[in-house]
Amino acid sequence: MVDPALLAYLEGLLTPRRKARFNEVLANRTRHFTVVLEDIFQKHNTSAIVRSCDVFGIQDLYVIEKRYHSYVSNQVAKGAQKWIDFHQYDGGGDNTKLCIRALRKKGYQLIATTPHEESSMLADFDITRKSAFIFGVEKRGVSEEMMAEADGYLKIPMVGFTESLNVSVATAIILQSLTERLRNSTVNWQLSKDEIDEIRLDWCMKSIPNADQIRRRFEEEQNNT
Repeated sequence: MVDPALLAYLEGLLTPRRKARFNEVLANRTRHFTVVLEDIFQKHNTSAIVRSCDVFGIQDLYVIEKRYHSYVSNQVAKGAQKWIDFHQYDGGGDNTKLCIRALRKKGYQLIATTPHEESSMLADFDITRKSAFIFGVEKRGVSEEMMAEADGYLKIPMVGFTESLNVSVATAIILQSLTERLRNSTVNWQLSKDEIDEIRLDWCMKSIPNADQIRRRFEEEQNNT
């Protein structure tokens, strides 16, 4: 739970324009949908996907690392990594299973993106359920383990000779289509007040120079009164 006095104090150090921008962006943020990257190899793709998540209002990004280390290029992401929440699965153990467990605990259905299985076409996808969209490593796609765990599959219709899209392009197409439908629906997709306050605090801390020192000083003064 965020201390409202601390949040108000930190927001008082921001410009009115920055505070207004925070509120505008947060009004369009969602955790109804999330994105899972499974062992993406090319940093350009990871960075572009991070940027798409921010652009289309996805607050959380889950990153599973097995063979490849994930890296975000600021030149491609354009600073978008600062405004979304990363959930990294890169330690010991089965990173895929740990991620799946966390997603299911939060009520997500797992939707593997693939052109090869019996899939829901993008325009027909049911947006009412909380969904985690899984994107796999370049060329091979989503792993067999994740495909077996998936609750459903999602396909982008294609009419050319090639059967696949670059993973970052596919992510952008899916997010643009589904988040637009979501915002024009009656689904309760927006963040709760507590979630908004937590993110506002995090964004304040990232926006204010020497924020950690300022926060400690404020909390010490509060404890001494």
